[in-house]
Amino acid sequence: MSKVYFSTWNGESINNKGKPEEEWEESAYNLPATYDDHRDSRAFIGWDGVALFDAQVDVIRLAMEYAAQYQVYSEACGRCAPGRWGGQILYDTLDKIARGEGAVSDMEHLKEIGKSMQITSKCEIGKTVPNPILDLMEHFEDTFMDAINNQTKSIHYDESIGYIAKITAPCTDACPSHVDIPGYIEGVRDLRFDDSLEATRQTMPLAHVCGRVCPHPCEDACRRTNLDEPISIMALKRLGADWETDHAYDFFHPMEKQESNGKRVAVIGAGPAGLTTAYYLAADGVEVDVYEELPVLGGEVTVGVPEYRMPWEKYLKDIECVKDMGVNFIVNHKVSQEDMIRFDKEYDATMIASGTRISKKVRCDNERPEIEGYWGAIDFLDKVNLYEKFDIKLTPDERKEYAIDEEFVDLTGKTVACVGGGFTSMDVVRCSIRAGAKRVIMIYRRDEKTIIRNTTYEEYHEAVEEGVEFMFHSAVNTMNDEDDVLKSLLVDKFELVPDPDGGRAQLVKIEGASEVIEVDYLIPAVSQAPEFSHLPEEWELAKTSWGTLLTNGKDYMTSRKGIFTSGDCEYGPMTIVNAVGQAKRGASVMSRYVLTGEVSLTDDEIMEDHLSKLKVYDKKEVVTGWLPGVPREHSMVLDAAFRRENNEEVNLGFTQEQALAEADRCMRCYYIAMVQA
Repeated sequence: MSKVYFSTWNGESINNKGKPEEEWEESAYNLPATYDDHRDSRAFIGWDGVALFDAQVDVIRLAMEYAAQYQVYSEACGRCAPGRWGGQILYDTLDKIARGEGAVSDMEHLKEIGKSMQITSKCEIGKTVPNPILDLMEHFEDTFMDAINNQTKSIHYDESIGYIAKITAPCTDACPSHVDIPGYIEGVRDLRFDDSLEATRQTMPLAHVCGRVCPHPCEDACRRTNLDEPISIMALKRLGADWETDHAYDFFHPMEKQESNGKRVAVIGAGPAGLTTAYYLAADGVEVDVYEELPVLGGEVTVGVPEYRMPWEKYLKDIECVKDMGVNFIVNHKVSQEDMIRFDKEYDATMIASGTRISKKVRCDNERPEIEGYWGAIDFLDKVNLYEKFDIKLTPDERKEYAIDEEFVDLTGKTVACVGGGFTSMDVVRCSIRAGAKRVIMIYRRDEKTIIRNTTYEEYHEAVEEGVEFMFHSAVNTMNDEDDVLKSLLVDKFELVPDPDGGRAQLVKIEGASEVIEVDYLIPAVSQAPEFSHLPEEWELAKTSWGTLLTNGKDYMTSRKGIFTSGDCEYGPMTIVNAVGQAKRGASVMSRYVLTGEVSLTDDEIMEDHLSKLKVYDKKEVVTGWLPGVPREHSMVLDAAFRRENNEEVNLGFTQEQALAEADRCMRCYYIAMVQA
């Protein structure tokens, strides 16, 4: 929260005119009073009002400059006259007043045009641009009238002032990769799948992946939810990528690859974070070498995400898209401390994006890795996917270790218990079903609602349909073995007890409710940890309390200059779209760092951070001007009885008719935000 001189943001009414600064009220919102480490903000203006942090702000020019941004950022679809011409009239009229040539009639004309845009514009950018302008005209009418009556310029009209603007949308703001979601949906609506794909790849190169296995937090911030149901954003994203692949087109890159600038970067890990880093650095003319320990590229999406969710041939196209930018890959290379020291000398910067591939323990009694039937989730999924995607079979030693007779993971007749409540555990149980297990149980300490929030509604219900059993409010107490062979689990039951003081409800063990479950395998999937044996000890890289590499969370440089990190290594196990978002930012910072030796953020990135704190989506907003009750389209999926026997892709995607109908539900909620710094 910050003190403000004046604010109408989100309906608040703060007016400290005539009061000394020490008596100014605070805004209820996270308004960007401080722009960056070097500059304070003087004003913030956007779709939901205006806030002044300095009594000397030129409000006429502020309104004029905001109207000017509409010409730059309007993304006008051209479907309505107010959207095409209204913003231009606002700017021309405000500029006329600001340069001292305004007339009294201009004030009424501005109000008329502004209200017309609010009511009749077909998209949110046209509806909302007039909002703060009308607020300024109402509350600073005397300032406007002085300039008109005296035919004088506004106080700072001729001065050089920094105005920094950014276009956003509630869905885009909620997306960790800040994908231009309205843009790619509009491409689908217009049957311009090339435009749709390029809009995605501006910030997300893995279009096939994030069109299939993204938890789509954007849909939780879709304004359409306030009217009926959110847009099926993820399902629309894959259409451009599938169109490109199915037609065997060359890759539609949203940018021209720049000429080599002679700088070199090493990337450790070829998962989503590493691929993203490489793609955008290469586009900027940096030579990139990516080192991967596995014999295949793609990281956990390749060896961890099953074929039925993410077909390898589709992911391969995302990887080839990165290769097409000129990236060099070195596989079967486990980076050592000696390598890192060499990289530090030979490369201009290094990105550590090696993920988290160590399965954490359940922390139950008698939990011993040497017990036959105890199988870490990461290793389990590795073995399943390496066979299904690359026909890499189990070795004789592995077959003995895992007590499996076949050359692949065959669980026929076995009972499998998995502990966890996220995507990894969901992949484990659904793969176990497909491997022939007679009974598959997921043991989770929380409830159904939480597991859906951790994954997706679709993922959970598809698992239920396939026969996975869920034991909620449960935890493994003890592993029971005979001669180091797992036989059963003692599972405790819990209940959620409300805190009488109003705090968070606590899980309390139900005495006498514990039960013994006979199992052949226990697969812990509670979380993963990074493995940093390749980092030189003498570097003493700072770490978080979770054992990940510490950064400031903005530029992703570690405590050692020139060494960056992103994705799981920085934050811990995270979603693909989170890892991509971090890596995109990291690549942007690195691209400037290798040229200047300085770490910096662009104004666009600084504004991203401010808007993320402010929150663009308002779940309490009453949405008007749109017809409610238009049903959300749902992709066809394979029948559960069929799909549990194979690894064919479960989600078949939209038909063209479904895609057009769903894209037409999008309300195109672009907003403009601007700071005067």
